[in-house]
Amino acid sequence: MTNAVNNAPSFVLKATAMLIGMFAFLQVYSIQSILPVLMMDFKASEVQVGMAVGATVMAVALMSPFLGMLSDALGRKSIIVGALLFLAIPTGLIALSNSVETLTIWRFLQGLSVPGITVVTIAYLGEEFKGSAVAELMAYYVSGSVLGGFLGRFILGHLHEWVGWRTGYYFMAALTVFGALWVAKTLPASKNFVPSPKFRTALGTLSRHLTNRYVVSASLLGFCVLFSLVGCFTFINLHLANEPYHLTTGQLANIFAVYLIGVIITPLSTKLIQRFGSARTIIVAVLISMLGVLITLSSPLWLIIIGLTVMSSGVFITQSATIGYIATNVSEGRSLASGLYYMGYYAGGTAGAWACGLAYAYGEWSATVTLLVVVQIIALLIAAFGMIKTPMHNA
Repeated sequence: MTNAVNNAPSFVLKATAMLIGMFAFLQVYSIQSILPVLMMDFKASEVQVGMAVGATVMAVALMSPFLGMLSDALGRKSIIVGALLFLAIPTGLIALSNSVETLTIWRFLQGLSVPGITVVTIAYLGEEFKGSAVAELMAYYVSGSVLGGFLGRFILGHLHEWVGWRTGYYFMAALTVFGALWVAKTLPASKNFVPSPKFRTALGTLSRHLTNRYVVSASLLGFCVLFSLVGCFTFINLHLANEPYHLTTGQLANIFAVYLIGVIITPLSTKLIQRFGSARTIIVAVLISMLGVLITLSSPLWLIIIGLTVMSSGVFITQSATIGYIATNVSEGRSLASGLYYMGYYAGGTAGAWACGLAYAYGEWSATVTLLVVVQIIALLIAAFGMIKTPMHNA
């Protein structure tokens, strides 16, 4: 990485890093704003629609390490562009779903392509840049992923009210093709990539990562982070669609505007991470997130929205700090290390969609919040005792 760039990234590169994150996550959670409609259209249960959300994150978890190995052998940019193009296919096919099971299959196929964008982008940025440039571009990438998470829900929720969710998914597929073309045009080719094509070498690297404290602690923390985010933002929709709120899909989509605070907070969190280190920043961010979840137990809608804003802000800071923690502390097999992190991260999302579905079916929103707080306490313990307190600027 001797030729890595340490000077300030250009505006176009910052924009591209943000757009890669945005298009990667545009589809992943878009379904959440129309869950009440899907329950009626397909006569589905809470657990079934929860698993329609979780199918995508399950596929991401399963594919992340393999895409990491493949990228370490074949390269970066071609896989990022190809994955974006592939993502558009199942996105369009969702519009043809005739049952919740068929929709879940297409959602799973969406997830298979996402690691080719997320995992490989993190490896690319870690190779091509260093120092403050890495932290800055990572923050733009995470901001883009936050923006994509919001826009997917917002666009689909409103498109359903205008043209129906099926036509909405055709539009989302077209947007993803545009994203692939943009990245193909603007992302610089790799200069510091060194292929590692031998599978035996990859297995050796995998073995070392599985005993690497940096990788393991970050992956476990990632599990807790996405468990909380998916569980909260999936089943708050059912809570707010019921009495006394009765929110429509468009109104539920508007609720996800709280995600936009993450677009602002995440780049600012870089300074906190550089000053206090990843672990200390994460501990504070998880406590903030826990407070936000507890606030959603209140009755007024405006206070629930504040709670969701506080909760998501803590999650986004945690995510940014954890990704930077891996990029800074792992130099061998970066793509595979990122893949292991995302495997843990998205396994948490799958578990959150399933377990919180059971909790909601058992005791509605109060039971769901109880489960979320327990998982966040586990995240605190991981950050406090599992993560080595290494400030990013010294790593």
